[in-house]
Amino acid sequence: MKISYRDKIKVPKIKKSQLLHYILLIILSLIILGPLYLMVLTSVKHQVVIMSREPVWFFTPTMNNYKKIILEENFLRHLLSSVMVGLFSTALTLFVSGWAAYAIARMRFPGRGLMSNTTLIVRMVPPAVLAVPIVAMWQAWEIGLYSGNNSFFLAKLNQSYLNWINSTAICTSSSYFWEAVCPLLNGGLADGRLGLILFYSALNLPFTIWLLVGFIQQIPVELEEAAIVDGATPFQVYRKILFPLMKSGYAVAAIFTFRIAWNEFLLALILTGRTSYTLPVKITLFIRESGVQWGLIMAMGTLILIPPLLLTLFASRQIIRGLTAGAVKG
Repeated sequence: MKISYRDKIKVPKIKKSQLLHYILLIILSLIILGPLYLMVLTSVKHQVVIMSREPVWFFTPTMNNYKKIILEENFLRHLLSSVMVGLFSTALTLFVSGWAAYAIARMRFPGRGLMSNTTLIVRMVPPAVLAVPIVAMWQAWEIGLYSGNNSFFLAKLNQSYLNWINSTAICTSSSYFWEAVCPLLNGGLADGRLGLILFYSALNLPFTIWLLVGFIQQIPVELEEAAIVDGATPFQVYRKILFPLMKSGYAVAAIFTFRIAWNEFLLALILTGRTSYTLPVKITLFIRESGVQWGLIMAMGTLILIPPLLLTLFASRQIIRGLTAGAVKG
């Protein structure tokens, strides 16, 4: 009796529920990737093609939109401003939230339960609601810095810094890179980026603390107890025991924190100046009286998309790793 090829290889049958699941995933993928494809496609079109009333299916791609943004619109300056605000606010948020999450998860103190249960309530407040009080706080801080009774030392220190940075090679070089860096450094303490870093950190702290508390609670307490028995201090326990096991948690928190700081628009528009605009603010300047420059907007949007995408791909390795894999044996 001959055995057919189909009898040798058992082809798994796909259930109807699995088929519907895959179809739903494909539809969701098209919904997500469709606007991105349209954005990239529009970024390589001429303005005439974009504004054409009839659909143009075949056209000659152009990179003029990207060239104009990079060479004529001070893209590097605003990119460095966004990177500076995003990285510093992310680092400050992760540093503070790590210790706060450790205290909530492991220590006992008055108000611990109330603090842990109401952490996310603060995060539910929209940033637009906080815009006016944030501006008032920032202006009061600037007034106190430059004209307060006890601000002579800070004002003099700030002026000394401005005199020094303007005389260095950073601000005297004719290089394209340093011409973009100099306006970001000679703004002093009142250019708004310091305020953005502080306020972004404050806005992201509740969610990040709540996220890291869950990761810490999954780590066996026996690891910390063993380290304490060996003579480790709480700082050493956190740095040598918890921190290596929380890399996946820090990766997730860093993605959310950096993404919010990278994409936020309202506070960046209010606090920053012409030379320290972040990229989301810069992209709105292409809406002009002569018309909307859709090619430049789409090209800028494509460039803005790249850093968060790279960060997510890089941190995904830490996310998929087991939280305590290999930490406890037996």
